[in-house]
Amino acid sequence: MYLNNKRYYTLDSFYKDKFGCKIAKISLNCNFTCPNRDGSKGVGGCIYCSSLKSGDYAGNYQDDVVSQFNEIKKVMLHKWKEAKFIGYFQAGTNTYAPVKLLKEKFEPILKLDNVIGLNIATRPDAINDECLEYLIDLNKRTYLTIELGLQTIHDKTSTLINRCHTLKEFKDMVLKLRENNINVVVHIINGLPYETKEMMLETVEYLNNLDIQGIKIHMLHILKNTKLAEIYKNENFHVLTKDEYIDIVVSQLELLRPDIVIHRITGDPKVEDLIEPTWLIKKFVVLNDIDKELKRRDTYQGKLYKKTQL
Repeated sequence: MYLNNKRYYTLDSFYKDKFGCKIAKISLNCNFTCPNRDGSKGVGGCIYCSSLKSGDYAGNYQDDVVSQFNEIKKVMLHKWKEAKFIGYFQAGTNTYAPVKLLKEKFEPILKLDNVIGLNIATRPDAINDECLEYLIDLNKRTYLTIELGLQTIHDKTSTLINRCHTLKEFKDMVLKLRENNINVVVHIINGLPYETKEMMLETVEYLNNLDIQGIKIHMLHILKNTKLAEIYKNENFHVLTKDEYIDIVVSQLELLRPDIVIHRITGDPKVEDLIEPTWLIKKFVVLNDIDKELKRRDTYQGKLYKKTQL
């Protein structure tokens, strides 16, 4: 069991163990684009992504990052008066810009009171050599985590969702970051169109063999005004039920290396934009039901983990 008596290694447990206090992440929006949006690799972005580029809960990009940070921080302090903070650059691809511009966005956050680190969400094909050198420097000055979107290891699905990068590019970037001791968190999505439970488990087994420090497990959600919504309307592909999702997540946790921190374990869509699955609206019910299933099976993260070859 971890600090909060969960059967998996939660982010809250990790932070309290490392920093000795509550750590709150503040989501920021710099209005960066992505290489599969601007035409350099593709257009339209990932088929499930909203117009806010996965920044639905981030700050208002029309405000500067410090204003965004301070506005959200006020809300956080109502819940956690003694919290310290991580600036989370969430929306879009947050290394897909000239380093000069990245510095203008990242550096002011580091100067704020009680900021202990940065989380930077990006793609594995969007960190050039100059950017990597800057990240290496940042890592020497603050607690830095790079969040890489992978979603799936399966090429057919990756093509369908318009990721426009390869599994090799992902693996190579993980290796580069870890060679420089930069923490890596990987995003995956359960329930992508036409993927089976076995395929979703294979994605986790693949990640077990890479030196990653954390994982975010999302449930695919179909949002209004997305390419995915059009596909769903035309093809009506199967969307996981809550019970199916819980079964898959618990099976993934059993296989997952026990030292990998679980940063997220379900989706969190905006109700007004959600088409399916509607059960995602009750986030805490999903979390509680995952706990109940782990207990029912008498299982936990890493119970079935075994090292395999890639």
